[in-house]
Amino acid sequence: MSRSLLEQLREMTVVVADTGDINAIETFKPQDATTNPSSITAAAQMPQYQGIVDETLLKARQDLGSKADTKAVVAHAIDQLAVAFGVRILSIIPGRVSTEVDARLSYDTAATVAKARHLIELYKAAGADPKRVLIKIAATWEGIRAAEILEKEGIHCNLTLMFGLHQAIACAEAGVTLISPFVGRILDWYKKHTGRESYPPAEDPGVQSVTQIYNYLRKYDYPTEVMGASFRNIGEIIELAGCDLLTISPALLAELQNTEGQLERKLDPEKAKKMDIPRLVMDRATFDQMHRENRMASEKLEEGIQGFSKALEVLEKLLTERLQKLEGAKETITHAAQDVFRIYDLDGDGFITREEWMGADRVFDALDTNQDGKITPEEMLVGLGAAVYLRN
Repeated sequence: MSRSLLEQLREMTVVVADTGDINAIETFKPQDATTNPSSITAAAQMPQYQGIVDETLLKARQDLGSKADTKAVVAHAIDQLAVAFGVRILSIIPGRVSTEVDARLSYDTAATVAKARHLIELYKAAGADPKRVLIKIAATWEGIRAAEILEKEGIHCNLTLMFGLHQAIACAEAGVTLISPFVGRILDWYKKHTGRESYPPAEDPGVQSVTQIYNYLRKYDYPTEVMGASFRNIGEIIELAGCDLLTISPALLAELQNTEGQLERKLDPEKAKKMDIPRLVMDRATFDQMHRENRMASEKLEEGIQGFSKALEVLEKLLTERLQKLEGAKETITHAAQDVFRIYDLDGDGFITREEWMGADRVFDALDTNQDGKITPEEMLVGLGAAVYLRN
């Protein structure tokens, strides 16, 4: 009797849903889930979640008082909203949810630690078990140092925007719970810089990077979990079967669920232990040198931080507008989609490419309705909705 690839994958790998959409999580029933500002932005604009958004905004205003600056209220609301979605997700899944620290703090160890502690306190106040929460932090040297501090306090971390072995080793030596090396974004970079239109799954540079990281960590018995992320196709997922975890978009989960065949385990800890892999000690100087020498990793890390930061700015803007509407400010119809478009259209050519977007891949795919690799202003308008309200 043939079985789906998703069913077989779950027998060797923990499947994580890369979405903030509660309905998608209920449908695919992953072990864990992960969210970020762009996924929360997408979910917050769905009619079924408007109640959560409005309630959170009004509570944030109540918490800070009527005279509090709108910017402060929205910042407070974003933390509360992230936790609200996280708590809802935890009520559905058996495992953990990852909640992201503001990417604009990626090079500030102290600020990252403070924000992470604040998020954990919010989870505790909401009645959630903090052991089921992973704090998601960009894998800069400063972010890794923040994670080291937090892990010693019992706050578990998910280090993201990982593109190189040096980042993975530094995280493992810091005692980080989980790392998220990116697959699809690595592939994007190589396609752009080599001119190749495609790679066979086994030769996919992103697949090879995650395989190298997995084998190194299993070779030297680091407990740090490896979670492959940012997939472009199910071929990449198939090549990483056996990885500790894989975070997969709802669209690719559906494809795996609807595809039958025999799934071979590609990554295995026992095989990794027998490999001849030289050991590296990752101090700051070595980290910086390896980062400089890896052009792809250095460019994609910086781009990723910028993209996550832009996604947060979009969420801030949308929540500001929503709060002003709720509070009965004088209303002028504007098109939020146009404002969002201008933020991401970095070169001003009238299109948003995947490289410019740098937010959640699944959100880009949803907005790119004709699947030509570009988002037009019209596609943005349809995807995000036409009109919102701004204070005059």
